[in-house]
Amino acid sequence: MTKVKAIIFDMDGVLIDAKEWHFLALNKALNLFGLSISLKDHLSTFDGLTTSLKLDKISKMYSLPKSLHKLINQIKQYHTVKFGNLYCKPNFLHVMTLEKLKKDGYKLAVASNSIPETIDLFLKKANIIDYFDFILSNKDVEYPKPNPEIYVKAISKLQLNPDNCLILEDNENGINAALSSKAHLMRINSIYDVDYFKIMEHIKSL
Repeated sequence: MTKVKAIIFDMDGVLIDAKEWHFLALNKALNLFGLSISLKDHLSTFDGLTTSLKLDKISKMYSLPKSLHKLINQIKQYHTVKFGNLYCKPNFLHVMTLEKLKKDGYKLAVASNSIPETIDLFLKKANIIDYFDFILSNKDVEYPKPNPEIYVKAISKLQLNPDNCLILEDNENGINAALSSKAHLMRINSIYDVDYFKIMEHIKSL
């Protein structure tokens, strides 16, 4: 019988409704060099990737010089922080959910393709950072999602088997990473799916 002992959360699109912020921030940086991507492309092709991987793809699509990647990345991160400070706020549903999961004895972790500074800012602004036993960012792995390394590392850090872990993910890159880690997966369609009772129902279904 499966016994879930830990829940690992992706951040953007799962705990924080930040997809549009990342899209707008990236375009603000790209616009300075005469480029832009559509929201449709961002959601279908780039969603869940690190900014570095997004820029690698954009360079192949639009012949963007790789020498500009570092600067564009810095400008993008500046705007991401700006949007986070403006719009990131506590979500009562998530606070209640994490509070109840913690009281039930589940270990909780975050494994995100975002940089540490962004994760720290968003989770603090959302007033949920203290619920997590640890947080992994794209700086903690050599290969970010869709590679499963971040989830394999999280499971190891929890000192559990994959069968004892449930991963909450919302995009194909993260979903592929979660499935490759051999842990259980709960697909998230909106941040409102991160609900204590929905998570409990999913765990029971396992």
